[in-house]
Amino acid sequence: MTPQQIDTFFATLQAANPMPASELEYTSVFELLTAVLLSAQATDVGVNKATRRLFPVANTPATILALGQEGLESHIRTIGLYRSKAKHLLETCRILVERHGGEVPGTRAELEALPGVGRKTANVVLNVAFGEPTMAVDTHIFRVSNRTGLAPGKTPLAVELKLLERVPEKYLPHAHHWLILHGRYVCQARRPKCWECAVASCCDFEPKVRAER
Repeated sequence: MTPQQIDTFFATLQAANPMPASELEYTSVFELLTAVLLSAQATDVGVNKATRRLFPVANTPATILALGQEGLESHIRTIGLYRSKAKHLLETCRILVERHGGEVPGTRAELEALPGVGRKTANVVLNVAFGEPTMAVDTHIFRVSNRTGLAPGKTPLAVELKLLERVPEKYLPHAHHWLILHGRYVCQARRPKCWECAVASCCDFEPKVRAER
């Protein structure tokens, strides 16, 4: 994509959805961190079903610690890898209580020091909770960035750095969500819906997929 195409790409997505938001359900920074930690290799829909059971019972580091491993597992067992995720979440809660007064820290280094929190999770929290212009490159963003020519790269980190370089600053606060939603609902993995894509004219992908009759 050329710089002009990139601007048109994001201006179009912005016009269609001026204030995009995460599809994970949360009411606090800690609930957001918990939901994102649980979402690895799971769908937002599946995570929301589990947290609707968990959060009314425990939605702070201290109350989740009080559940213990078995108690926490009983609330999230419908999510893939729930045992290891429960272990990581409990260890994270312990650190939050012991080192951060029960609050979620707002720096990358402190977030990535939490068990189960990698660069992608840290980027989501920094962007959504603290308003930083980060790029959490998941499978959707990785695919869209490469397929469209927006920010080609062989690794998630390479794509992340390219996006930060190429996306105009005015779009950075919400670019992460626009790309995820576009990849989830339009630029899908097996069969991109090019025939209904509002930004198809900006995209390098050829030949464009046509609708089935």
